[in-house]
Amino acid sequence: SPSLGRRRREAVAEEEVDETPQEKKLRLAKQYLEELRQLGESRPGHSGMACPTLGAVLRYSRAWGRGQGSPSHILLSLQVQPPNPASIRVLRGHQLPVTCLVISPDDKFIFSASKDGSLIKCKWEVDSGKRLCVVPGGKKGTEERHMGHASHILCMAISSDGKYLATGDRNKLIMIWDATTCKRLHIFTGHRDAVSGLSFRKGTHQLYSASHDRCVKVWNVAENAYVETLFGHQDVITGLDSLSRECCVTAGGRDGTVRLWKIPEETQLVFSGHQGSIDCIQLINEEHMVSGADDGSLALWGLTKKKPLALARQAHGVQDAQGLEQPYWISAVAALRNSDLLATGSNSTSVKLWKCGEGFRKLEHLCDIPLVGFVNSLKFSASGDFLVAGIGQEHRLGRWWRIKEAKNSICIIPLKQRITTSGPESPGSS
Repeated sequence: SPSLGRRRREAVAEEEVDETPQEKKLRLAKQYLEELRQLGESRPGHSGMACPTLGAVLRYSRAWGRGQGSPSHILLSLQVQPPNPASIRVLRGHQLPVTCLVISPDDKFIFSASKDGSLIKCKWEVDSGKRLCVVPGGKKGTEERHMGHASHILCMAISSDGKYLATGDRNKLIMIWDATTCKRLHIFTGHRDAVSGLSFRKGTHQLYSASHDRCVKVWNVAENAYVETLFGHQDVITGLDSLSRECCVTAGGRDGTVRLWKIPEETQLVFSGHQGSIDCIQLINEEHMVSGADDGSLALWGLTKKKPLALARQAHGVQDAQGLEQPYWISAVAALRNSDLLATGSNSTSVKLWKCGEGFRKLEHLCDIPLVGFVNSLKFSASGDFLVAGIGQEHRLGRWWRIKEAKNSICIIPLKQRITTSGPESPGSS
């Protein structure tokens, strides 16, 4: 009735007056901390305020975020201990440089690919380190007669339900696989140059692909269907990522731009801030992303600002190349979703961990993890318990340098949370 509708509108208006957006954030933060306190008290053998595992915090924060918006501002204090180099596990099997990898949503398996002609795609079990599946490659033009790719795989993605795996190669092909059986299901054609970026929209089987042909394509994997093509970049696209929203972000190589593509509107937002070729990109949450370039810079972006919120120049230092000092390229970036933790890779003999500080307006270096070779791919596990790096003697996109002492391998790096507890025996701790 009209009177009922009027009372509802008055009630909503009264709530809006009683609680400002800042007050709502504070109330939700207090509610979140109270839940953490109760979770800590429920753990046996602990008293007082106990810090839960990083995986538990992330699982809770994601559930909280689905109902109340992004929880990323809650997790700014999370850090990890520098891992012991002796605890890093190395998986060998690829004869040539590893170019890309993904982790299954349940953190049980790793899929990797390389420049190999024979071991073109591998499936690994995380706990045991065993290689469960190998799909051999072949010669160009023979893709229809055998299961594997016939050229370098440059990118891969796995759907959020773990059902489909997608791989893209230099021969312009996208192959869709059953992630459980490693059986090939379909081949998508349409790109006119190497496929350099793939990402499934979270919660769906919609696939985004990027290519050196400077366009982004949208596919429906469940229906084996092409949807549309988006144009805008002025140079090859080198990386792509997406989350739950119907949009994706891309790195545009030497056109110097990062772009946010709004798929339903067929529009794009252009971001600029790097001086060199932008080679890698990843979303941190629905509002922030991180990118790396061959000028050595690491940029932290907010999707509402056209310039970086924070920029770390020469993030991996400089090298002396034939008498000239040049910054180490940022060849890979990774973000632990909905947290403040980032990782970057280069050929500088280390992977670096970073923290996003001060409301995503600052980049703070946490620690170095020693790894020799080109770090061509980095991925955090969904739980945050480990980081996986794909290592090669060469860069994934070319052969400008070769590091002979490097091992073509997958490295599993355990991440331990810095846990602090307060109780009767340590009243001063926090």
